[in-house]
Amino acid sequence: MEISGIISAIVIGIVIGVLGRLIVPGRQRVGLLLTIGVGIVAALIGSAIATYFGVADTKGVDWVEWLIQLVLAALGVSALDRSKRRRR
Repeated sequence: MEISGIISAIVIGIVIGVLGRLIVPGRQRVGLLLTIGVGIVAALIGSAIATYFGVADTKGVDWVEWLIQLVLAALGVSALDRSKRRRR
């Protein structure tokens, strides 16, 4: 992955994190910075998974890659929310 790919994954990760939070139903006890962090990690991991399966560089919009990233972000936000609930 080139540096431009990493930078775009970070920018997209911010959006992916917020969208992932919107996908998870109910109220989450996860802060905005953690949500953005989860989105960035989900975007990087999702890009790597999409590259591995050969669906990252297609003509037009990479819908499959975005879907993978969104699912990972939603799972990450949900997991963080559950871990915060257990601590309380």
